[in-house]
Amino acid sequence: MSPKSKNRKARDKAFMKPKSKMKKIDAGSSTPVATKPFVERGAPAHYRQWGTDLEPQSVAQMDNACRLPVAVRGALMPDAHLGYGLPIGGVLATENAVIPYAVGVDIACRMKMTVLDLPVSLLDDDDSSLRSAIGRETKFGVGAKFKQKREHAVLDEDWSVSPITEECKSKAWAQLGTSGSGNHFVEFGELTIDEAADLPLEAGRYLALLSHSGSRGTGAAVASFYSKLAMRLRPELPRELQHLAWLDLDTEEGQEYWNAMELMGKYAEANHACIHEHIAKNLGVDVRLDIENHHNYAWKERHDGRDLIVHRKGATPAGKGVLGIIPGSMSSSTYIVRGLGSEDSLASAAHGAGRVMSRTQAKKTFDWPTVNAHLRERKVKLLSAGLDEVPMVYKNIDEVMAAQSDLVQPIAKFRPRLVKMAQAGERPED
Repeated sequence: MSPKSKNRKARDKAFMKPKSKMKKIDAGSSTPVATKPFVERGAPAHYRQWGTDLEPQSVAQMDNACRLPVAVRGALMPDAHLGYGLPIGGVLATENAVIPYAVGVDIACRMKMTVLDLPVSLLDDDDSSLRSAIGRETKFGVGAKFKQKREHAVLDEDWSVSPITEECKSKAWAQLGTSGSGNHFVEFGELTIDEAADLPLEAGRYLALLSHSGSRGTGAAVASFYSKLAMRLRPELPRELQHLAWLDLDTEEGQEYWNAMELMGKYAEANHACIHEHIAKNLGVDVRLDIENHHNYAWKERHDGRDLIVHRKGATPAGKGVLGIIPGSMSSSTYIVRGLGSEDSLASAAHGAGRVMSRTQAKKTFDWPTVNAHLRERKVKLLSAGLDEVPMVYKNIDEVMAAQSDLVQPIAKFRPRLVKMAQAGERPED
């Protein structure tokens, strides 16, 4: 066993001890950690907010994040709502530090759209082949996996960068190509491309496949382990800041998490690649265009003349000219956008419509007869989902887009027509 493996094993063994026995243990080495007083920034880091009537709790979370001594600048998107530590829709730039909960629980959650060489009329005619392709080529649910595992080059990456990724590689392989639960979906719909889109397709209407999911169970395990590790290493943080505990990037723990996060980014990308490639193969059609992006991740970027770590938790990269996907709900538009590179937002935009209602409240408020009537009016066929993901629990995507017209330029619009999500009752993973 290498010295690094021995040190890591000793650290992990110590880390997993009951909290009462951990007070003087550094989860990264055998050196005791002395509890020190928390010293926040002299003045909160500046951030700008987009949108109006944002959830007060999400604004308070952004305020708290800007108190951190490692915080440099932030932004709050118009789809913002409550999260762990940093709000969903929160963007935070830090110096030489990464915050696991500011990346998010579903590391590298991602959008992908594929334009298929199929007639749009198929959505109105016999869509049985589309239904069959979704049903056979991906799986939904917390423990969803394939008996016959998918193959992808991501499995040749170094999965020993973290004890969690190393331990979970077999699980990750079994879940490769699955879609999970929560707000994750796979859907077919109609894509309308504008005249000025400047895409490698002419303006017009196309049949497209859209998916939303992340790094599945392995990503959740990485997030859980390193979030707890960061909190154990920052015992001085006040209660309201505990979920914003950070890892310094010049430490073994920080580098380990960063490498694991990057691996989960590659895994999430591979996950979508498998879904789209297998569905296209099932249908026997060619792919005409692919567009995709992460929205739960941290990037090394340069802003204000400084090298910073930019966390986008439920926020879309929107650098100048960068393509992105901003979805609405199962019955509203998804926008394909080109970033305008706004420095005020740290080159970021919203990642979707944003929730206006908790899952618990949604289940108490809505019923399927009402929802199904709403979907029929919009020609949407729903294969499966829970009441906690119906269209009414989301903000109006057109209003969200209007609130960020200085951040992105819409160039195409997708309307969902055939939608599949996890069955009702599944624990959400988003």
